[in-house]
Amino acid sequence: MAAPVKMKIKKGDQVIVLSGKDKGKTGTVTQAMPKDGKVIVGGVNVAVRHAKPTQADPQGGLKRSEAPLHVSKVAHVTADGKPTRVRYETKDGKKVRVAVKTGETING
Repeated sequence: MAAPVKMKIKKGDQVIVLSGKDKGKTGTVTQAMPKDGKVIVGGVNVAVRHAKPTQADPQGGLKRSEAPLHVSKVAHVTADGKPTRVRYETKDGKKVRVAVKTGETING
């Protein structure tokens, strides 16, 4: 198993997908998995599974769920909707995340 990835994207961040079939889509990070270096973004990279009817789920049918994306495929979104990298700065004795393009502080 690989070492945990240092992720600058956290749960609740607005991100944009940089590559793959969902390139250009934006969404909110619903789950971050630093051990795997992956994130789950709401409404992006939706996987469809066929489920047979069971006693627990008598309807069956198509089940949709978001699949994880590697953290390198997403970037934080600025206020104008463009991707930006994230860096850390110390402000007032606290370590905060800052958008590289705009210089704005990212809450969270």
